[in-house]
Amino acid sequence: MVPFHRGLLGHERRPLPYTRPEHVRLALEDLGATFVKLGQIASTRGDLLPVEYQVELARLQDSAPAEATGRIRAVVAEELGGSVASHFASFDDIPLAAASIGQVHGATLLDGTPVVVKVRRPGVVEKVNLDLDLLGDLAAEAARHWQPAARLDVVELVREFTDTLRSEVDYRREAVNARRIAANLAFRTDVHVPRIHGDLSTARVLTMERIDGVKLGDLAALDAAGIDRVDLARRAASMTLHMVFVDGFFHADPHPGNVLAESDGRIALLDFGMVGSVDSATRRRLVMALVAAAGHDREGLVDALDGLGVTGPDVDRTALGVDLGEVVERLDRPLADVAVGSLLGELVGVLRRQHLRLPPSLALLVKTIAMCEGVGASLDPGFRLMEVLAPFAAQLLAPPLPLPAASAPKPEPGPAEPAAPARAPTAPTAPTDPSLPSPGGNQ
Repeated sequence: MVPFHRGLLGHERRPLPYTRPEHVRLALEDLGATFVKLGQIASTRGDLLPVEYQVELARLQDSAPAEATGRIRAVVAEELGGSVASHFASFDDIPLAAASIGQVHGATLLDGTPVVVKVRRPGVVEKVNLDLDLLGDLAAEAARHWQPAARLDVVELVREFTDTLRSEVDYRREAVNARRIAANLAFRTDVHVPRIHGDLSTARVLTMERIDGVKLGDLAALDAAGIDRVDLARRAASMTLHMVFVDGFFHADPHPGNVLAESDGRIALLDFGMVGSVDSATRRRLVMALVAAAGHDREGLVDALDGLGVTGPDVDRTALGVDLGEVVERLDRPLADVAVGSLLGELVGVLRRQHLRLPPSLALLVKTIAMCEGVGASLDPGFRLMEVLAPFAAQLLAPPLPLPAASAPKPEPGPAEPAAPARAPTAPTAPTDPSLPSPGGNQ
């Protein structure tokens, strides 16, 4: 390990050595944008990393010095055609934010509409591609010569990361994500997704409606604005859970900086570069896993994890059940009082110890739910995510309604009856709360 604490590489000097997780974080920061993104994604994978590494890598900040004004204006002009002035009445050269992939500028359209313009840095795709090729080569070598790397299938992990990062550097994908989430949440009059100006957006430039509000992490500003934080916590959680458990397509980075409270009471979502997608069967099985855990049903929990694709034919179900049992036996409170994020974190920790790995979509889902609960608890110390989750869980676990007799299709000759499905745990009772939207929507 490089002795960062001695300041030899320009890092802060301190008397005690940095911890191993700190060494990893500092090294990733020094390696640049691609590796910072890798660390940020790895910080969400409790099935791969111990808690101390997750916590440290979550501190990675994707920031960078602002790009030269002329280079940014050149990108905008090249992508949109003509000069910047031919598209914008004003364009602020000092960015609102500057990250390793791109930076965000305030601007005004020719009709006076305030917008923000995200511009990708020149040359960043070429650098990212070189880094990703290097990572792929390193993963292949590690898998060939180091058993733990082969067991974790690091080649597949790098491929997943490559797909994620390449989608983030193409702003057309972010535009599609924003439009899809806006359509899914259109029934929520208290949710605001910024409008995308498609005629002023490309792979390298993204122009969207400018939204002003208070970040959910700024508690003092929320209180000064007279915003009811208890109500805000429930509405923000309901919004996220609807995306996850009803739409199956969700904003996968709902940290307090990406969610704003507007003066008119609406909740605004920002930054749609990272999204997750999960099918209805997976959503149902995740709920079954939570209910089984809360009911101390270790056999049902193993069955649910098997259905989620976490286990496999070579898994020692007995050992897994014993390990899971130690977690669920510590749950000595009613289902409504269970901290969902903590429970999921412990379950994922068991998977890591058993050398099992979450499918990528499920890892994003777990991270999103945990983040949703954390934001709610920061807004309202009495917040209970399970109370907001219960209506969605009840809908997912409810049996399908039978078809009317007149329209029921006639039975057709076919194969023998399939085996009986795995037993499902009893659905939680949905609380009656008029502040929660009906968990209907896109299926």
